[in-house]
Amino acid sequence: MKGTDKFLIGIVAGIVLLVGAVLVVVLLRPSQPSYHPDDTPEGVAHNYLLALQLEEYERAYGYLSSTLRGYPDDLEAFERDVEKYRWSFGSYDNDVSLAVESTDVSGNTAKVVVRKTTFRRGGLFDSGQYSNTFDMTLRREGGTWKVSRSDSYWASCWDWEDGCK
Repeated sequence: MKGTDKFLIGIVAGIVLLVGAVLVVVLLRPSQPSYHPDDTPEGVAHNYLLALQLEEYERAYGYLSSTLRGYPDDLEAFERDVEKYRWSFGSYDNDVSLAVESTDVSGNTAKVVVRKTTFRRGGLFDSGQYSNTFDMTLRREGGTWKVSRSDSYWASCWDWEDGCK
């Protein structure tokens, strides 16, 4: 074989390896979270939390129960509450994973348990990962599930008669 043939084969082999490496990276990349159907309590809980994470406040506001004592008057009030109480909505958590762990439905009420896993830079003997759970309560209103209470990702003033004024 001539020297140029070996050089050409080396270039082609390098390109094939590079394309293979790119394919592996793309295929092994974690998928982006997506919305679930709204016909189950766990789907609504997941969608409410995802909408908050993606700052799609109009969608998140639509999942709130309008029967809350301190229900925000409109989308603007909802956004103001989320901003004002941002620590309650996980806005300081950069690397967080939320996953519905279990659902218990009793009539028109459902309790959804959500696992929140936070990832931080770990030390020598620390993974930097910790998890906890919180509860969400949903009620069926007119055939659709709505979030009526949550231990996290929630403004506690929505439970007050005067709301977050």
